[in-house]
Amino acid sequence: MRIAYFDCFSGISGDMCLGALIAAGVDFDGLKEELAKLPVDGYALRREKIKRNGITADNIFVDLLTEEQPERHLSDIQQIIDGSDLPREAKEKSKAVFGCLAAAEAAVHDTTLENIHFHEVGAVDAIIDVVGTVMGLYLLGVDKIYASPLPMGKGFIRCMHGIIPSPAPATMEILRNVTVYGNGIEGELVTPTGAALIRTLAEDFIDLPAMKVEKIGYGSGKKAMQHPNLLRLIIGRGCHDHKPGILNHGHRHEHGHHVHSHVHGHGHVHCHADAASGPVYEHRHEHKHDVEKDTGVNK
Repeated sequence: MRIAYFDCFSGISGDMCLGALIAAGVDFDGLKEELAKLPVDGYALRREKIKRNGITADNIFVDLLTEEQPERHLSDIQQIIDGSDLPREAKEKSKAVFGCLAAAEAAVHDTTLENIHFHEVGAVDAIIDVVGTVMGLYLLGVDKIYASPLPMGKGFIRCMHGIIPSPAPATMEILRNVTVYGNGIEGELVTPTGAALIRTLAEDFIDLPAMKVEKIGYGSGKKAMQHPNLLRLIIGRGCHDHKPGILNHGHRHEHGHHVHSHVHGHGHVHCHADAASGPVYEHRHEHKHDVEKDTGVNK
């Protein structure tokens, strides 16, 4: 089972997601080919390598080739996504992200989904950010997505409606029942697009889960701050629900189409998966050892 963990220590936005995915191994040219299947134009996707506080990251730009972008309704964006040749799963998840955005905007402005104009998030760059993030995770073969609790900035933000508080009202609406915290930093750390992406895609907002880390990527935000304004994406294989204190020396058996993994130590966790993508079942057995007599265990 492949896990993607979004470590949002400096927040999250659509372009930060794209950058982190590219840095974690998504082929940039291949992703551009997939995004070219969308019936939208007037943009060019560009990347650059930068360093934030000494950490190398990918900075992704959606350069607009025309000054004006239309205000789009939810139905317009759904038509764009449905009109592509992208995989069905990617289409459905992308539409779900925009549905999340539309519901939040409708609640903030006291109107219906049909009457919402997306303004900034309806522009082509937001469509590329959302669909590109969904497709990037698809191309990496990710099975489960988790994220850290989200840091909230403070102060004010300038947008199409003028000056609004940070976090933006739509962002807070999206993040109902999600674990967030204030960190005292002035500005916008979690954008509405970033909030909708992670709220829609992540199964939970938790500390780093147990996994065998395979890839790490950093995506850069556009604003330089005193701290590294980056999103860290950690990709790995996860199966075992490790308990503190377990000494993990394990082995793996394959019997037909079943895969059995065993971890042995003070406690045992057995994970049984029906093939690589099957459900995972865990059986725990606790064994007590007399440490003074067990010379095979470091004291």
